[in-house]
Amino acid sequence: MAPSNGYGAVPNGSHAENGLLNGADAERAALLGKPERGDNAILRLRGHMTDDVSKTWGDLILLGCYVVTGLLDSSSVQVWGSFASMQTGNTIYFGLGLANPYGSNRWIRAGISVACFCIGSFFFARYHRYLGQRKRWVMVSSFTIQLLLMTAAAMIVTLGPATSTAGPVNEFIAVPIALLAFQSAGQAVTSRVLGYNGLTSVVLTSIYCDLFMDPKLLTAPPRENIERNRRAAAAVCVGFGAFLGGVWGQSRFGLPGALWTAVALKAFVTVGWLFWKADPEIPA
Repeated sequence: MAPSNGYGAVPNGSHAENGLLNGADAERAALLGKPERGDNAILRLRGHMTDDVSKTWGDLILLGCYVVTGLLDSSSVQVWGSFASMQTGNTIYFGLGLANPYGSNRWIRAGISVACFCIGSFFFARYHRYLGQRKRWVMVSSFTIQLLLMTAAAMIVTLGPATSTAGPVNEFIAVPIALLAFQSAGQAVTSRVLGYNGLTSVVLTSIYCDLFMDPKLLTAPPRENIERNRRAAAAVCVGFGAFLGGVWGQSRFGLPGALWTAVALKAFVTVGWLFWKADPEIPA
């Protein structure tokens, strides 16, 4: 007797029809499975971008930023008479200018840099604090903002007229100085976010002091004195960046060449955050 399905007897050839139905179900399941795989990829990407990046080896990022600082500062002080990142020197220039405001306009350039660095520090500190200190997407977007500001400054310098330390402070000087100082604050804030407070990526005075105060400066092997290694490397990186700035300054490419080199280095760092190792998950 043919089995009943509750609505009458199953007709002959039911095995064939069932086979077709099973095949259709399998095909439909396969089609429905594609969005699920896509959803999984989106979820994995979302999880990847919301992970906290690891602090481990984060000092390498900051040392790379020191190269950018040396490159920008050596170039900007040659052409504009003020620093892009090193605000101690700019503060001195500003104070000297207040004593003799009509002797030179360097103090105006320095004041622009100091003010924009302070504003940048205010902005980037709150950007990380409110959006997630070390979340990957926050790190990437923070450095992307810095990269865009540097790119804008490089484009203004490249397409605008030639400038010098003796000329008036026009928009082709004031705007690039402001953009570069603002973005350099992002590098300094990153050192706090990663927990490497000694590697601000913008100054060396305290690093020189701590380096030569180290009682094991000359005695400890490299693996036993990581802080000394970092401090020494920071000085070398700034010096190397300044050397690059000097090379560009003596070439026909001048300041634009230095700025575009700095943009390329910052882009490399920005992309690096996309692949940086995440903090290991702590089991509940």
